[in-house]
Amino acid sequence: MLKKNLEEALNKQINEEYYSSYLYLSMSAYLQTINLTGFANWMKIQSQEEYIHAIKIYDYVIQTGGNVNLMEIKAPKTSWKNVEEIMQDTLGHEYFITECINNIASLATQEKDHATMSFLKWFIDEQVEEVATAEQIIREIKMVGDNLTGLLMLDRELKARPAAITFNVGMAK
Repeated sequence: MLKKNLEEALNKQINEEYYSSYLYLSMSAYLQTINLTGFANWMKIQSQEEYIHAIKIYDYVIQTGGNVNLMEIKAPKTSWKNVEEIMQDTLGHEYFITECINNIASLATQEKDHATMSFLKWFIDEQVEEVATAEQIIREIKMVGDNLTGLLMLDRELKARPAAITFNVGMAK
């Protein structure tokens, strides 16, 4: 049985993951309006991944006898000055999500909830990848600088990102 404090922390994280999905979808929409369709594609897929993360936690809470309590999702930012600002916001948000996951992992450790600690390992590893990817894209944007040809080449590269994995509700993997 999932302890109440962990249930509450996981429910809060479900909300954070849904907000992440909403934020990245907002970024995708903005990028679409400035005709950076590759960046927009990358962000839309990122949004889908965050939604999947929320569902994984949702399923875990239910599987461990907890109750899912969905909360209001705050409205995300809707405009940025350039693509570098978007990626800096992405990186900052991924640092925040990493801190959230780490805090839940610390709580699970404190509570000696080995099942939740095991479950969270995937998220901890995923956050390493999320931060590294955002940092790499920022480095590439900085290398390109004001060169529009370089930006369009990077945009084309990001357009090739494959779609997010599919999932079956109730079967989080």
